[in-house]
Amino acid sequence: MTRQRRVAVSSPQTRVALAARRNGPLNPPRLTPAELQRAERIRRIQLRRAVVALLAAGTFLIGVPLVLDALPQLQAVRIAGAPLPWLVVAVLPYPTLAGLAFWQLHRAEQAERADDSAPGEPG
Repeated sequence: MTRQRRVAVSSPQTRVALAARRNGPLNPPRLTPAELQRAERIRRIQLRRAVVALLAAGTFLIGVPLVLDALPQLQAVRIAGAPLPWLVVAVLPYPTLAGLAFWQLHRAEQAERADDSAPGEPG
């Protein structure tokens, strides 16, 4: 029985990083001043929108337990034998945070598309 030679499998990014380590650092492409200004403008817009999404997530994660604490009558409600507050804290955050992440991604991409379609802009 012949032994097969083992083959290392890696992503293209890993291969580039390893090649740079062997051959010296790669010089990243430089942006023109107009491209740099555009990238900074898009970054500022995306950062503002990310802060809004982060605040919404924090408000939700802190607000849910506060609302449950403020409404003690919910302690008696049971769904499939489990108390409602447990289900709300254990299940509700995941789809909500995934929805917020999707919303944030959509808004970040929207900022890039809006900047691409701005009249008079280079690129």
